[in-house]
Amino acid sequence: MIDSRFGIQGIGMTSARTRNRLVQRLKDQGIRSTAVLDQIRDVPRHLFVDEALASRAYEDTALPIGLGQTISQPYVVARMTEALLDGFDGDSVLEIGTGCGYQTAMLAPLVKKIYTVERIAELLKKTRRRLHRLDIYNVQFRPGDGWEGWPKYAPYDGIIVTAAAPEFPEKLLEQLAPGGRMVIPVGPSGCQELTLVTRKKDYFKKVSLGAVSFVPLVPG
Repeated sequence: MIDSRFGIQGIGMTSARTRNRLVQRLKDQGIRSTAVLDQIRDVPRHLFVDEALASRAYEDTALPIGLGQTISQPYVVARMTEALLDGFDGDSVLEIGTGCGYQTAMLAPLVKKIYTVERIAELLKKTRRRLHRLDIYNVQFRPGDGWEGWPKYAPYDGIIVTAAAPEFPEKLLEQLAPGGRMVIPVGPSGCQELTLVTRKKDYFKKVSLGAVSFVPLVPG
């Protein structure tokens, strides 16, 4: 099978049948966005994990990617993407925690521009090469502290945070445009909630999207 968007050959555990099973599972768990489900099907997740784990790439589970980091569970990626884009009105998204780039690749065809920040320079360098090999070029990369965001290009219409903060980072809230949406896991290990934050005229509306488990958003 040749992937229709990325031109990547997949066999066995990376086949169309395997991907379709994952899509059906996410539908059964409540993911409704056709655009998001299409991305789950099309993005070659096996290229974002170590070769030794490629056979598990289309399981609905988080997997290690080295350097103490993980690639998030497909359901969580789909849930976050769907929540961010539901009613999304704008062009720019700030991503905090580039990681292996899977979430970035999910978003890339669905928004005009992504600005992504990753504190581990070695990981960011590999991810930049990976995304370029997949012909994804609407992403700007920055090594840095996710707690600080990326003020240069603020405000952002959307912010997606792929690591858990113990509290809402003030600088990220400041960089969210009026009417903008932020999806972020908040809370200590073992008690984290995925939260949708919408910036209203004079306050931030916060809605819980359920319990999750993420690596911590480390400052510095």
